[in-house]
Amino acid sequence: MFHFAWPWMALLAPLPWLLRRILPRSEPRGAALYLPMAVEVVTAGAGAGAPRTSRADGVLLSIIWALLVLAAMRPQWLGAPIPIHTAGRQIILAIDCSGSMATQDMGGRESRLQVVQQVAGQFIDHSQGDQIGLILFGTRPYLQAPLTTDLRTVHRFLDEAMVGVAGPETAIGDAIGLAIKTFRQVNRGQHTPHQPVMILLTDGGNNTGVMPPIEAAHLAAQTGLRIDTIGVGAAVHRTMFGFSGNTALNEKLLKRIARITGGRYFRATNRRALRAVYRQIDRLDPVAANRQWLRPATEWFALPLALALLLSVPAAWRMTAWV
Repeated sequence: MFHFAWPWMALLAPLPWLLRRILPRSEPRGAALYLPMAVEVVTAGAGAGAPRTSRADGVLLSIIWALLVLAAMRPQWLGAPIPIHTAGRQIILAIDCSGSMATQDMGGRESRLQVVQQVAGQFIDHSQGDQIGLILFGTRPYLQAPLTTDLRTVHRFLDEAMVGVAGPETAIGDAIGLAIKTFRQVNRGQHTPHQPVMILLTDGGNNTGVMPPIEAAHLAAQTGLRIDTIGVGAAVHRTMFGFSGNTALNEKLLKRIARITGGRYFRATNRRALRAVYRQIDRLDPVAANRQWLRPATEWFALPLALALLLSVPAAWRMTAWV
């Protein structure tokens, strides 16, 4: 679609005509030397066909001025509307990569980490418009991907995670501390339309680290960070030999962390349950930002401007002929 970015520049079109009407004609001033032969020279020159202004010259100058005004109006060609994503939620996925995540108890022959990678990867792919970050933690936490809208890269980093890459133990408090630091750096002095969220997934309890988990949870609450916790691993069953299942999971700690920060605790014992957990988390804080559209514009002002400059060459030549 053809469009003018600055249509109000068309008001300059009658400017030469107005100046010609308003400004007085120039008159010779001061003392002058009378030359008797000057009149004869001018008369002879006029009779010999000396150049003078004509209607064609006026038309040429008018065309040049019209082209300059047209270029000033910035003619554009607008392309088809393209949807763009607005600023949505800020979510950090904190995934436990300790040694126990190699256990195969969530259905099939896949480990806990492999199931988490597949389900959490689908959650990332469906979070278009959000900023997603990734923390892998074990004995120590590592910021694998900062908050970004490049979801494909975050998904790839998640798929590349391996059991034990961050150490064999579990430092839940340090992972929360790293998430708080990340959110503070990104949102320093800025207001976010959505409350930042950390989704903490683990299959055990805190058994190492510098920062106690409860202290880290209180600090997160003061920062405005909500933490949703997910406990993964097979359900615990009583047998004749004792208990079986994921007995290392500290559900009491995860529930307390979620309660302190205003989040929720979820339990996932298999792939289907974990997928339902991520769907429920997604519904808790949906993206409320309106969808926006962008129409790419191609500038055409160079065409009338170049034509005006091209026509100014013969106009300038004729002006010099008048002198």
